[in-house]
Amino acid sequence: MSIPASSTPLLSPNTPTEVVRQLVQYRPSIWGDHFITYTSNDLSIDATMTKQIEELKAAVRRKLVAAADKPSEKLNMIDAIQRLGLAYHFKIEIEESLEHIFRTYHEENNDEGNDLYHVALHFRLLREQGYPISCDVFSKFKDNNGDFVGDVRGMLSLYEATHLRVHGEDILDQALAFSTTYLQSMANQLSSALATQVIHALKQPIRKGIPRLEARQYISIYEQEDFHDDTLLRLAKLDFNLLQKIHQKELSEISKWWKDIDFATKLPYARDRMVECYFWILGVYFEPEYSFARSILTKVINIASILDDTYDAYGTIDELELFTEAIERWDMCAIDQLPEYMKTIYRTLLGVYSEIEEEMAKQGRSYRVHYAIEAMKNLVRAYHAEAIWCSKQYVPTFEEYMHVALVTSAYYMLATASFVGMGDIATKETFEWLFNEPAIAKASTIIGRLMDDLVGHQFEQQREHVASAIQCYMKQHGVSELEVCEEFRRQITNAWKDINQECLKPTAMPMPILMRVVNFARVIDVIYKEEDGYTSGIALKGLVSSLLIDSIAI
Repeated sequence: MSIPASSTPLLSPNTPTEVVRQLVQYRPSIWGDHFITYTSNDLSIDATMTKQIEELKAAVRRKLVAAADKPSEKLNMIDAIQRLGLAYHFKIEIEESLEHIFRTYHEENNDEGNDLYHVALHFRLLREQGYPISCDVFSKFKDNNGDFVGDVRGMLSLYEATHLRVHGEDILDQALAFSTTYLQSMANQLSSALATQVIHALKQPIRKGIPRLEARQYISIYEQEDFHDDTLLRLAKLDFNLLQKIHQKELSEISKWWKDIDFATKLPYARDRMVECYFWILGVYFEPEYSFARSILTKVINIASILDDTYDAYGTIDELELFTEAIERWDMCAIDQLPEYMKTIYRTLLGVYSEIEEEMAKQGRSYRVHYAIEAMKNLVRAYHAEAIWCSKQYVPTFEEYMHVALVTSAYYMLATASFVGMGDIATKETFEWLFNEPAIAKASTIIGRLMDDLVGHQFEQQREHVASAIQCYMKQHGVSELEVCEEFRRQITNAWKDINQECLKPTAMPMPILMRVVNFARVIDVIYKEEDGYTSGIALKGLVSSLLIDSIAI
């Protein structure tokens, strides 16, 4: 948790009078120059490693072909490939295999069998791919008392499957409650490997986990399993280390950019969380093909964080009015009207978007920059609206609050920016779709807003701050804070059901587009599950290290 705020008088560069500002003494970055100091040798990619990976990928493809007529074996292999973080190498093979399984075992009404583990695995893998498989397949696993019957692995598989449920699937709501209680009661009685898997799943189900973190976790679990495939395991380890080097190089370059700007010195009131921002974006897309996309999105989210802290506490209402007007103009000529500290922010913001525009022009996709800029303008307008509420000590209704706060969560802006660097799959229709606030984007944003407010409410209210969702709901409905928190958790659960529904075929957009939105929700679930891990910084240290510092022993 950050150190509480203090009111400190400072001289605003453009005014002769003393200005009282709300200063929040956030912890400095815990990383310093760690990622800048990587040498070229540290980041070099061994040609031998690359060759080994290609050979192992070919071997895995042969295994997938060999398992064509063995559905259970193929499902197990696809599950392992996905959970080990290797699915991006085998997209076509996985898609074709699951399409064949869905067509064969559902359109032809074949029975999936009486093995809860495989029936639940079958359900989860097909739902993850967007196939509308019925949840009725689980009815046969209930006894006369209405309880589910199965062993620990079966219950764990069922538990993971329930997180793909949509509205109206009561049997999956029941299955989640039952399997959760069952696994909690069994966790201390299991073998080490299985216990580790159960405990982790109860905290972080697959559906809500950050793909790279889940891969890192599962590699260590899979290695302890008697049935593990040596080829897959070695490929997973080598591939993880290779990607880590790519990500380290990207982070090193972005760290140098961040240090050159020197926001930490120039804007000491703001959170210095560049490494955490990169970690955030790594959760959105990790694949090598999205290197440029990660770079620009990391810069954008860093600046959004600075803007948040400026509007949230430091800027005066008059300064924020000037800055909002400058953003509306989006012209470097507008910089002269700003206080000195705001000039740094404005110059950097326009510089990043100029970098994006230059690259998009080369690709013949300049139209994307318009959407990215408009999304940023929308964010700043919403920040300004909240600042006005705060200055007037206005407590809006919950609905009025959410109308603005869903924008200030920054997720609409970030989703727009995330599509900019995605290549051919993102079209003008994609951006128009997002600007119409589709259900999946709204659901992801609701998750982000409410989880943030649930863990950050008490700290933020220690200083002058816009009313939180909790305060707005309590005042409007006359209920306790505990009741509000329960209601918000229910809304978060429903938002995940909305996300799952929107991922079922036929989908409004291609799955890679939808998965960016899903991944934004996943990042929030990890970072804000127990506390505001982003603001804290320390809370994410172990997770950041596991992805960006610690390699896996081969």
